[in-house]
Amino acid sequence: MTDPRTTVVVITHNRRPELLRTLGHLARLPEKPRVIVTDNGSTDGTAEAVARHHPGVRLLRPGRNLGAVGRNLAVREVRTPYVAFCDDDSWWSPGSLAGAADLLDRHPALGTVTARIIVEPDGTEDPIVRELRDSPLPRPSWLPGPALGSFLAAATVLRTDAFRTAGGFHPRLWLGGEEELLAADLAADGWWLTYAEALTVHHQASTARDPTLRRRHGIRNTLWFTWLRRPAGPALRRTLNLARTVPRDTVSLLAFAEAAAALPWVLRERRVLPHEVESRLRLLEPSQRGSTARRYTG
Repeated sequence: MTDPRTTVVVITHNRRPELLRTLGHLARLPEKPRVIVTDNGSTDGTAEAVARHHPGVRLLRPGRNLGAVGRNLAVREVRTPYVAFCDDDSWWSPGSLAGAADLLDRHPALGTVTARIIVEPDGTEDPIVRELRDSPLPRPSWLPGPALGSFLAAATVLRTDAFRTAGGFHPRLWLGGEEELLAADLAADGWWLTYAEALTVHHQASTARDPTLRRRHGIRNTLWFTWLRRPAGPALRRTLNLARTVPRDTVSLLAFAEAAAALPWVLRERRVLPHEVESRLRLLEPSQRGSTARRYTG
């Protein structure tokens, strides 16, 4: 069942055991996808272990931690029509990459396909799946699943050309809700985003993470996206709502301060979304207010 349509891109930083586990799962996929790993400046022997145990993997070593921009670096080398993102602590189920490629082949206006996420080792469904499944956005009759306003990078297959044209992940956002800005720009380019229940990604969260930093960046990036793309009224409402609902602690204060300090470049780069895309985002606001995942990570 070898399938040459999709390349898998993985970013990693100091998670050698998790990455080797993920690469083992990817190597056993029937699709046999090409895999590109960007090692974001690991110091734990990650690059050497990949070269030794998975010599067929294309390994990029930028020499520093680029965050999500490490995906942009890898996509430059992608030669397939579709690219699947994968974190170093997640992996695709057999047949899911081919299933996503089939959907993208079948629907030329479809830009991204996001899979169902199963949390390991318990095999339970990630709570965010319910939000994807129950998305309130209206959709065209041809769309094969619920329409989405954003996507989860570790569980999504995208059109390579659409990703490049939209500019990839913004270098300022680094990591933490970095998908929201790119998703809006894809929608502004005319692409639709969907959730596909039949496709599956497994996620076994690494313990080698800094949740405090991720939350700080998530709040900051939500603010930046809001100020970069939303009209003045919705931007003000979302900013105030975020200020009311995030935890009242130093992390949140630092996030708001960092976001505000960047207002000069935000205003220089501000480009309000087309009316039809903005209308979809307004429909999502009630569900965003009730979602812990979106509230803290965009």
